[in-house]
Amino acid sequence: MAFDTILVVMGVSGSGKTTVAEKLAAALGVEFLEGDKFHPPSNVEKMKSGTPLTDEDRWPWLGAIAAKIDEWRGEGKGGVITCSALKRTYRDILIGNRPQVRVVYLKGSHDLIHRRMAARRGHFMPVGLLDSQFATLQEPGPDERPIVTDIGGTPEEIVADIIRQLGGRPQASA
Repeated sequence: MAFDTILVVMGVSGSGKTTVAEKLAAALGVEFLEGDKFHPPSNVEKMKSGTPLTDEDRWPWLGAIAAKIDEWRGEGKGGVITCSALKRTYRDILIGNRPQVRVVYLKGSHDLIHRRMAARRGHFMPVGLLDSQFATLQEPGPDERPIVTDIGGTPEEIVADIIRQLGGRPQASA
């Protein structure tokens, strides 16, 4: 039986969403998509300039990601997609009443994430926006059925923890 759950890997910028999600998708044998690719160019330019996005900036982006999730659902496919999904209202758009969609929250301290962001090169999100990300963050509650994992370990350890919390399904089978 194929893995048909769709996982939205969320967290503040610098929490490791892309790295973990790519490895997680590979371990599960499903497609991976980078949610940032759904941003319109105006959002990317705004963030590059150090200006936090508003909710109005985010609605079309979240709608595009939700449309991709619904495409996968319609095809009966599983997948892994990244999205900061910092607010409950954002996750409601992405997950809503979709029981086969789960949020994976990459949780880490401000200090650890700041160090990681300061060390990375070539990303459009400046370290200066980290405080606004933490100010916006509403951690998922138990009613959202989140998979919460600490980002202090290696990407491989984080992926293993997520798979354990999913029920130990290490690889999709055809």
